[in-house]
Amino acid sequence: MAKGRSFTKEFKEDAVRYRREHPELTLQQAASNLGISMSALKHWLTVAKENEGAVPTRGTGNFSSDEAKEIARLQKELRDTKDALEILKKAISILGR
Repeated sequence: MAKGRSFTKEFKEDAVRYRREHPELTLQQAASNLGISMSALKHWLTVAKENEGAVPTRGTGNFSSDEAKEIARLQKELRDTKDALEILKKAISILGR
């Protein structure tokens, strides 16, 4: 699956259902009909089998715990602070000439 491309939980479950309802199709044919990669469909089938037919998803911004959410927030804050520091360093070097 290409980065930036995401599918809803409903789409994933429908894709799994489609594959199961059409056993005459190869995995590649089913994936092609759905417009997804064969590896994505295979992964969803495996996950659905492990989770009694459901395909759990973690949408953008969903975290497994409050700690993971806080860590992500702090990492973003650190990146932003480092970027601001680099900009200030460049400004000082330009103005100091």
